[in-house]
Amino acid sequence: MSVYAPFAKPLYVMLKPVGSFCNLSCDYCYYLEKSKFYTQNKNHVMSDELLERFTREYLESQTMPQVLFTWHGGEPLMRPLSFYKKALELQKQYGRGRQIDNSIQTNGTLLTDEWCAFFKENNFLVGISIDGPQEFHDEYRRDKMNRPTFQRVMRGIELLKKHEVEFNCMAVVNDYNADYPLEFYRFFKEIGCQFLQFTPIVERMTNGQLHPALASVTEKKAELAPFSVTPQQWGNFLCTIFDEWVKNDVGKIFVQIFDSTLANWVGEQPGVCTMAKTCGHAGVMEFNGDVYSCDHFVFPEYKLGNIYTEPLAGMMYSEKQLKFGNDKFDKLPRQCKECDVLFACYGECPKNRFSTDKYGETGLNYLCKGYFQFFHHVMPYMDFMKKELMEQRPPANIMKWIKQGNP
Repeated sequence: MSVYAPFAKPLYVMLKPVGSFCNLSCDYCYYLEKSKFYTQNKNHVMSDELLERFTREYLESQTMPQVLFTWHGGEPLMRPLSFYKKALELQKQYGRGRQIDNSIQTNGTLLTDEWCAFFKENNFLVGISIDGPQEFHDEYRRDKMNRPTFQRVMRGIELLKKHEVEFNCMAVVNDYNADYPLEFYRFFKEIGCQFLQFTPIVERMTNGQLHPALASVTEKKAELAPFSVTPQQWGNFLCTIFDEWVKNDVGKIFVQIFDSTLANWVGEQPGVCTMAKTCGHAGVMEFNGDVYSCDHFVFPEYKLGNIYTEPLAGMMYSEKQLKFGNDKFDKLPRQCKECDVLFACYGECPKNRFSTDKYGETGLNYLCKGYFQFFHHVMPYMDFMKKELMEQRPPANIMKWIKQGNP
């Protein structure tokens, strides 16, 4: 899930109203290649009929009073505003008075005053994909004519701020921007982003084409894509930003991985599947009704079925999906099970677990060294914030604690 929202639902399915179609062509995009699974479909557009079927089943399957719809892509703004107006009508029709929230993840280049006024009026949470300052962002995030996109994204952000739309930023951390963590972090503070999510890019390639990151470690032809962040870069990046954040910004800037780490430290749900003990509660539905185990696992072997032939709840609570979720913990290698910070990451996302551990077992997370460095670095700070929470005091007290010469 790319939109940073603290919702914990018993059933959650992300929607792809235009499948993998996008107006940009980012070098590292793992989703553009998914169109090859739907070559028989010329028009990758979710029909109104499917939209209504999903909305009805999704709402009927919920057991909570608050329901979240998440719109993703490709680029979901390639559907007209009328599509989302129809979606809201259907939510009201089938919602039976429950609180319904909507979030949408966009590259921001197609935002207009009309879009932003709609989002404000209907309380949408908007996630913006932006990879830091212009030099970093334009390195890999370019359009289909290989033109830079930073200025267009920033215009979109200014429109969101003009209309007072709640937004957060999702930033991909790659081989380039990972070396400049403070410039990267301070940029987001400067543009007024209070909610920030870092996504480390880890992809593998075969014959120059993006390859499923989960590919077997015995696949000799699969090599890391050149834009992938290294474990050392990832660890240094997180530690450097954390040091700045913990001194100045606790309670002011909300960084998803820091919040999730603290949640795991106190034994609460981390709010993001990658850091949880199990996964599988967050599925994804393509434009034609195909449902998959996860946004990162849109491959034939992880297809759960199609909503036209199988009930949504049946697919999401199926034995296949439950096994997918439990495998996150059950298939951890020995090194992970012996790790003193296992509780903090639980092996992170299975898509990145293609390395071999020190005992020769497969399934170690490629970024393990970086996470291990980070979790040990933050230990004294997390221990202090945990104590404050247990005493019903704000974790932000840590900033004063540090100024007093601790730890």
